[in-house]
Amino acid sequence: MINPSIEFHLHHPLMKRIVDLKERDYEDKAKFEDAPVDYEDAIENYKQILDITTDICDNVISPNAESVDLEGPHLENGRMIYASKTYENLDVTRKAGLWGISMPRRYGGLNLPNTTFSMLSEVISAADAGFQNVWSLQSCIDTLYEFGSEEQREKYIPRICQGETMSMDLTEPDAGSDLQSVMLKATYSEEEGCWLLNGVKRFITNGDSDIHLVLARSEDGTKDGRGLSMFIYDKRQGGVDVRHIEHKLGIHGSPTCELTYKNAKAELCGSRKLGLIKYVMALMNGARLGIAAQSVGVEQEAYNEALAYAKERAQFGTKIIDFPAVYDMLSRMKAKLDAGRSLLYMTARYVDIYKALEDIQRDRKLTPEEKAELKKYQRMADAFTPMAKGMNSEYANQNAYDAISVHGGSGFIMEYKSQRLFRDARIFSIYEGTTQLQVVAAIRYIMNGTTLGYIKEMMESEVADSLKPLKARVAKLVEKLEAAIAYVKEAGNQDMQDFLARRLYEMTCEIIMSLLILDDATVSPELFEKSANVYVRMAEGNCNGNYEYIMNFKAEEIESFKA
Repeated sequence: MINPSIEFHLHHPLMKRIVDLKERDYEDKAKFEDAPVDYEDAIENYKQILDITTDICDNVISPNAESVDLEGPHLENGRMIYASKTYENLDVTRKAGLWGISMPRRYGGLNLPNTTFSMLSEVISAADAGFQNVWSLQSCIDTLYEFGSEEQREKYIPRICQGETMSMDLTEPDAGSDLQSVMLKATYSEEEGCWLLNGVKRFITNGDSDIHLVLARSEDGTKDGRGLSMFIYDKRQGGVDVRHIEHKLGIHGSPTCELTYKNAKAELCGSRKLGLIKYVMALMNGARLGIAAQSVGVEQEAYNEALAYAKERAQFGTKIIDFPAVYDMLSRMKAKLDAGRSLLYMTARYVDIYKALEDIQRDRKLTPEEKAELKKYQRMADAFTPMAKGMNSEYANQNAYDAISVHGGSGFIMEYKSQRLFRDARIFSIYEGTTQLQVVAAIRYIMNGTTLGYIKEMMESEVADSLKPLKARVAKLVEKLEAAIAYVKEAGNQDMQDFLARRLYEMTCEIIMSLLILDDATVSPELFEKSANVYVRMAEGNCNGNYEYIMNFKAEEIESFKA
């Protein structure tokens, strides 16, 4: 059965616009039997797919998770071998048709929007975050679809729709977050009639996949991002071996590989020199939304485990769920989950609208109104993606930590799931850009007024009478955020802005999530009113603390913080 809190987000008013754009006025209904005939039919289709996925997770992926965690992948003759139960997970998702999620039906895909894909990612992550990585990397095909040639689309997309796996090979031993330092060499061979790749990639998630998108240096004599291009490597061609599989703290089902490229044949994807500047940015934004969904899945499962344990565990003759210290912790876990999920799906909806309009633009000119709509939602997606990824990855860590606390000493015992959730969650705020890098990505939108403008627009929406006192408290936080931004701007000191950016980011995110959860609680009080009450109070405490810190900070004090 679909989680009601997930299903709620299928009925947001923006979904009608998203589905109409994605289905292009339902033109596929005459060509494909499974294509929806109208909006209601499309939503019902999404529900059915979510229901199937939930059933698979409950009956296969979740029961397999402990075995996968214990066994993990291993290396044999230069090849990565998944944990045995991972193959079972792959088989059942392939048979259920859960591949090629976002791809057009003409290639064998399901043509689902990012919002629905994110929901599926959340559900699978709650069952096994490691397997979610393997499964969700199919979204790399979006970048190939967007920037590859039609010949490449016809060659590779049907394979992904049939269940072949993908990876994005970006980082290297000396190029982690600093991707402009990538040195894997791409040389065009006239003799072979293709590009040859040579070098090493490190920390590659699902690195022995079937189809790779590879960032490589194609321009001789360059040392920055302008010399990098994107390439497609097909495992069938050979030339890439797995040198090492990392032994990680968590997400054991997701193999992290070091790869050696030796004259590996590859195809250029898109244009030369745009690999980092354009294509990796598209890849990373998609991946960050995926990590936000992965995080929400673990937030949910951590809450589920803590709640179930608290209901059963008795101390001093009382179930611990009745202890104020415990139900305070549980209520904050639930509030973070509901607010974080709302931010995730709002971000996904923004991405859906602008991506659908970009796709339509490949076939015809957009109207002036459509161009304005594309620009608006692309800007909002760019502003919201680092907030959704950063905050949810932190909340996943916090909820997993608190789940162990609710379990007490049992939470530290390996037989309980909470320890695995805690280990799995730790990477979320690191890979695909640390939380610090999400702050860097978001701060310009905070400082230039983009997010503040959105907040003020949200403040105009009506909430239920019972929630108006909470909305009034949020209004005071908005005033403080505006004052804090003005104070930092007036200081005119870049080091000071960088130092205080995390606090401005947290204030902004918590205010936005407060307003989102208030809106959700207005529509569905039975699902969200408790969380709205808890989250706004929690955000109020955090925002007030950050406000006082910022307003009492002087630029000359930075030196005292340096190690």
